[in-house]
Amino acid sequence: MTARKAPRTLVLATRSHHKRAELVALLHLPHTRLLTLDELGVAEEPVEDGRTFRANALLKARFYGHLTGLPTLADDSGLEVDALDGGPGVRTRRYAGDRASDEDNNRKLLAALHGLPAARRVARYVCALVFVADPVAGGPPLVRTATFTGRIAEAPRGTGGFGYDPIFEPATEPPGGRTVGLLSPAEKNAVSHRAKAARAMGAALRAAGY
Repeated sequence: MTARKAPRTLVLATRSHHKRAELVALLHLPHTRLLTLDELGVAEEPVEDGRTFRANALLKARFYGHLTGLPTLADDSGLEVDALDGGPGVRTRRYAGDRASDEDNNRKLLAALHGLPAARRVARYVCALVFVADPVAGGPPLVRTATFTGRIAEAPRGTGGFGYDPIFEPATEPPGGRTVGLLSPAEKNAVSHRAKAARAMGAALRAAGY
């Protein structure tokens, strides 16, 4: 009888329960243990001073990979709004302050766009996933990126998802249509930026033996 291989371990460089749940489902790595920073007892935080989502994801993957000595997958995602010259961008999570809640960020963004018509509320979610296989030896990272286009609604609608989902209308919806906060998890996972990037990353990782 062939001995069953021990599962490989991969670090998910996040503390977000929402991101963990999404990534576990979307990556589809049934033979790999996916552990978060909190599950590993990692308290340290890197300085996320990259100017792009890709740069910050790479920074986090290398930082936590060195700390744990394990293959590490990091995500950096955010919202770009054309009327704000691409803001909030890499400050998406901290848009209304370092300790801002999702509701705080949503209120600030709605105030910044107050009075603008739908045509000037164009926005996109961006996701960059970076995987570092051997944080000690180094080597080129594996990168997958994706976008999810839409517009900022005039008011929050729906309680699903997280972050800016209650005020983000997919481009497939008419102005005033459903926000991501009104989509089911299955509908969101069919079209979101993180879903598209994670499915592509999952395929690459399975091909690498994860």
